[in-house]
Amino acid sequence: MSAYQQTIKTLEQTVKAQGTAWNAISAEYAARMQLQNRFKTGLDIAQYTADIMRADMAAYDADSSQYTQSLGCWHGFIGQQKLIAIKKHFGSTKRRYLYLSGWMIAALRSEFGPQPDQSMHEKTAVPALIEELYTFLRQADARELGGLFRELDAARAADDQTKVAAVQSKIDNFETHVVPIIADIDAGFGNAEATYLLAKKMIEAGACAIQIENQVSDEKQCGHQDGKVTVPHADFLAKINAVRYAFLELGIENGIIVARTDSLGAGLTKQIAVTNEPGDLGDLYNSFLDGDYIQSADDIQNGDVVVKANGKLLKPKRLQSGLFQFKPGSGVDRVVLDCITSLQHGADLLWIETEKPHVGQIAEMVDRIREVVPNAKLVYNNSPSFNWTLNFRQQVFDAWQKEGKDLSSYDRAKLMSVDYDNTALGAEADERIRTFQADAAKRAGIFHHLITLPTYHTAALSTDNLAKEYFGEAGMLGYVKGVQRQEIRQGIACVKHQNMSGSDIGDDHKEYFAGEAALKAAGKDNTMNQF
Repeated sequence: MSAYQQTIKTLEQTVKAQGTAWNAISAEYAARMQLQNRFKTGLDIAQYTADIMRADMAAYDADSSQYTQSLGCWHGFIGQQKLIAIKKHFGSTKRRYLYLSGWMIAALRSEFGPQPDQSMHEKTAVPALIEELYTFLRQADARELGGLFRELDAARAADDQTKVAAVQSKIDNFETHVVPIIADIDAGFGNAEATYLLAKKMIEAGACAIQIENQVSDEKQCGHQDGKVTVPHADFLAKINAVRYAFLELGIENGIIVARTDSLGAGLTKQIAVTNEPGDLGDLYNSFLDGDYIQSADDIQNGDVVVKANGKLLKPKRLQSGLFQFKPGSGVDRVVLDCITSLQHGADLLWIETEKPHVGQIAEMVDRIREVVPNAKLVYNNSPSFNWTLNFRQQVFDAWQKEGKDLSSYDRAKLMSVDYDNTALGAEADERIRTFQADAAKRAGIFHHLITLPTYHTAALSTDNLAKEYFGEAGMLGYVKGVQRQEIRQGIACVKHQNMSGSDIGDDHKEYFAGEAALKAAGKDNTMNQF
């Protein structure tokens, strides 16, 4: 007996036990509604997706070609459409996640209006978006299953048993649109207690993976901007502990913590670390401070700070802002220390924020980390902040120059030019971009590749093109040719926007609740029938 039929049978017994009072209740309709609402709470989702992500991490450890991917979201509908598209084009959601970007929440979801990525937006917007994303994904389940139930009814009405069996199999083997979300908690929005409280809300909304960065919470900057300030390891580890406690309190024992280091691009710290003995974490953190070694108190001016580092007295360089500088060129060493420390104190995955997409640069750091933690794995931001075309053309140019190839027809300073699109160099750069994720997964330990802001940019591009056409000479043809005709020909479900908003689900429920008296929206006069 199929799972669907077993559910019906169980509910038939429940209905029958109520005698005539429940005569109007159909066990099969109730079974359908149960299947369409598989996940009852956000914690159900968090546990289900944590199990998926842990299995994927193990699969990657065994075979680096099994890396995972995601795209950033700023609205539930965007996340839903990604997963519908994935199932449509690839048949399965396996190893494909969603990413919740703090940048996009700040820019697009704050009640204050567009904000920079500096944790100035309402922190409650983060769990709210997680809940919204999963609401839309669960509706995608309900919509697709509703279509299958209609197919099943039609096959039964036609007495087509072959079709009945085929549709029944699709129902029994249905794959949910619900996938893991890696959710950005920024630098924790305050102290460790604030981090714990927000992490709980995010987990309760469904997050199985929380990404936290080692910047100062009230000085937080976008990872691709200047002026980043990091915290001593003890402060960061306290927040990692806070997130772990939140997972454990809520029963998600295998929740995932992604520890992000911004040290590669961060040249400042707000505080000198506490150190109790030479070589401890505080001492190591302070050893990267830039400054001058002094011989006596005569070298100290009013307001100067002096610390003992490397067995000597160091007067760190302090800016007018009160911040202290790190030594130039110490970023890579600090990244390696950050990553090893985080993994040794409870983090599951790493995130190294870099200034360019370069497999060799990432691999150099990962090799050093793996000398201490052999199974270290990364989440990597394939950021729109990188000029991918220019970066990879420059990488090819430099590699060819090293090989002694003739580069007389190329100008390195102008490699972004369209003139190079159809050249051998342009083609080689594009091929390296195409294989970047696979190459980095194999060589640089990257388990998960994401693009933080893709739909921010696609929405801007498509809206710009539509506005140019519609408000120009093309008029309505600008919409019809550029949008609707493409939706129809490419089989985009949203061409039937009433269906996507839940109209057919509502019709099904009307029939369940009122039988033949139901007033449905999907009658002959519904213009969606034109599609």
